[in-house]
Amino acid sequence: MKALVLAGGAGSRLRPITHTSAKQLVPVANKPVLFYGLESIRDAGIREVGIVVGDTEAEIRGAVGDGSAFGLDVTYLRQDAPRGLAHAVLIAREYLGGDDFVMYLGDNFIVGGIDGLVDRFRAERPQAQIMLTHVSDPRAFGVAELDGAGRVVALEEKPEFPKSDLALVGVYLFSPAVHDAVAELKPSARGELEITDAIQWLIDHGHRVESTVITGYWKDTGNVPDMLEVNRLVLEGVEPHVEGEVDGASELIGRVVVEAGARVAGSRVVGPVIVGAGSVVRDSYVGPFTSIDRDCAVLDSEIEYSIVLRGASIDGVGRIECSLIGREAEVTPAPRVPKAHRLVLGDHSKVQISN
Repeated sequence: MKALVLAGGAGSRLRPITHTSAKQLVPVANKPVLFYGLESIRDAGIREVGIVVGDTEAEIRGAVGDGSAFGLDVTYLRQDAPRGLAHAVLIAREYLGGDDFVMYLGDNFIVGGIDGLVDRFRAERPQAQIMLTHVSDPRAFGVAELDGAGRVVALEEKPEFPKSDLALVGVYLFSPAVHDAVAELKPSARGELEITDAIQWLIDHGHRVESTVITGYWKDTGNVPDMLEVNRLVLEGVEPHVEGEVDGASELIGRVVVEAGARVAGSRVVGPVIVGAGSVVRDSYVGPFTSIDRDCAVLDSEIEYSIVLRGASIDGVGRIECSLIGREAEVTPAPRVPKAHRLVLGDHSKVQISN
């Protein structure tokens, strides 16, 4: 079995962060989301991985390399534009050959890995196997309809009137039969080749499609609230350890990680928190569910339930919550000019200002 990992999307919902960074490489708990998926694939016993890349190919290649750091053999497959999940299968046809494969969306996060799913597929040998989860608003997802026996009978992509609340999770397993389905597809109203249409083709032509309704945790990390939620979840599992410097005027409470080369001085840190290598926290409060990447500075400030990316600095800011702060960003107090705000914002930024 091979794996096909999709890492070519534009990440429009994470702008302005993704103007300069691949969305699959935005870190949670100081590790890129993509890496969690690659580790799950490896842990399921799969070694050959094709990564579908687009405009951020150089960055993805720089982070993943040849895959040997993960115990994988990685091949890169260029997609000229995001044209749908089934289009990724189409361009990977030669690479996949006659092998079964798991298709994994590189910005998805699944607790517990995919070992059980892969084992079941190998044992039962359906033509396709999908993962489903109950969601509050299925209109934003591919939606599956099951019969009384729990078999998949119909799928629809982002329906206006969903027939169930069961959304497709971003992990799919296929036999080579899916290539026949993809070859017959026409672009949808969105102008994309939809994987839901390919699975529907399999059903309509008598192929067996199985599903698993997962009870564990799954998130599509395509927006800031979901990134922060996944960060919270991963930090819940960290074990406290201190390899950096913590002075006697500081207090560490709960599960706090201070990586080698990091310094905490005159500060209170309430875990779960990670302070990355080379970062400085001084005269500050860092609250629960905060990850501070490497080479950052938090000075005379307060922050919690946030993600701070590499090289960012926060200096003299009274309180920050529920925030995603990009690489090399600088956050400082505004000059005390009455009735004025001074802003430099990237495209598609969202700012809330109290008057």
